[in-house]
Amino acid sequence: MCIQNWMHDKATFLAAIGDAFPTAVMLAPETNADGPDATGAYALAIMLYDPVAFALRGTAHSFSPGYYVYAGSARGPGGIRARLQRHFRREKKPHWHVDRLTLSAVRLCGFAIPGGSECDIVTRLGRLAGFSHPLAGFGSSDCPVCASHLLVSHMAMAQVVEPPLARLPR
Repeated sequence: MCIQNWMHDKATFLAAIGDAFPTAVMLAPETNADGPDATGAYALAIMLYDPVAFALRGTAHSFSPGYYVYAGSARGPGGIRARLQRHFRREKKPHWHVDRLTLSAVRLCGFAIPGGSECDIVTRLGRLAGFSHPLAGFGSSDCPVCASHLLVSHMAMAQVVEPPLARLPR
């Protein structure tokens, strides 16, 4: 897949998330300082170019290159802005499941939803054609409702067969 298709797929992927949450504030690492410090939820768009291997509950797993959405909550000090700042940082000690993905991501983008719910994010996006749960329990170990808080997009790139010209900036 050439870089032009990668970029087109990224735009389609991000538009689908934005359309599902029209009042969300879209933030990138370079604009996160303007993000809301309110509590709520966020959808974290994660673009992987390389496979990511990790363990979940002692079992080895791997995610293929592609587009993923992690739904998270931000109820602590600094709210959504603080949580997204942590996800956007390159230098951090992995703490949550999603840290394995954010540390390997080619690009990250956040959608801040003040007052929102991570379960609502998963439910709304999960109803759209092209999104599914890649691994049960990922990011939702404390949630009795959701299969996971991570979705993979099937509407975007299915497989990368040609490397991008250069890594995209974070």
